[in-house]
Amino acid sequence: MTSRDQWFHRRRDYCLLVCLGLISMLGGCANDKEVLQKSQGHYQEGVASLPGDRQKAFVSFQKSVQLNPANKEARYALGHVYALQGKLSHAEEQFRAAIKIDETYSEAHTYLGQVLANQDRWDEAIQSYRQALANPLYPTPDLARYHLGRALAHQGDLQGSMEALEDAASASPPSVPPAMTHLELGRVYYKLGYTNRARETLKKVATLDKGGELAGAAAELLARLK
Repeated sequence: MTSRDQWFHRRRDYCLLVCLGLISMLGGCANDKEVLQKSQGHYQEGVASLPGDRQKAFVSFQKSVQLNPANKEARYALGHVYALQGKLSHAEEQFRAAIKIDETYSEAHTYLGQVLANQDRWDEAIQSYRQALANPLYPTPDLARYHLGRALAHQGDLQGSMEALEDAASASPPSVPPAMTHLELGRVYYKLGYTNRARETLKKVATLDKGGELAGAAAELLARLK
């Protein structure tokens, strides 16, 4: 065999390997795409099942995460179900996994803050709410500000709490029921000694939540201001 023949053989073998590699890559891409689609399908099934069958939704979210561990929405949804079950450590794990996938995932930061607060880890919760608010594209920042305000009040930072809750109360449209935000703000005004502001804010609660529990709590606080 001449050197030229050897070159052609090597060239042919090389081309064959390249072709096989491309075929393998294309097949792998197709398989990967199929797996991602299945993962998203299970996630959507879980979302549809959640209102009526939490256990079925939980299984669907688990399947979604198993197929695609980088599905941040499925991680968030799984964390949500764990939180509803009271399994806070498992919920925390899922929210942290979602944040690891996307550090700007404000919804996960906010929910993680709630889970931490429910474990009396208030300083960590405050940090998580602030991380949620660091994202200028967060569509519902008043939710994080509301929880941040409550956490700061719990930790004795009434000035910071007032600022966070005032910002939350000014949101339009709000993602937190206005009566809830105004009740917390009224409580902070009361603690700060801002009697007139407290009275005006608490009266709004009575209007926003006529005959409800929030209105009742506002009425009790108003009675102390007289």
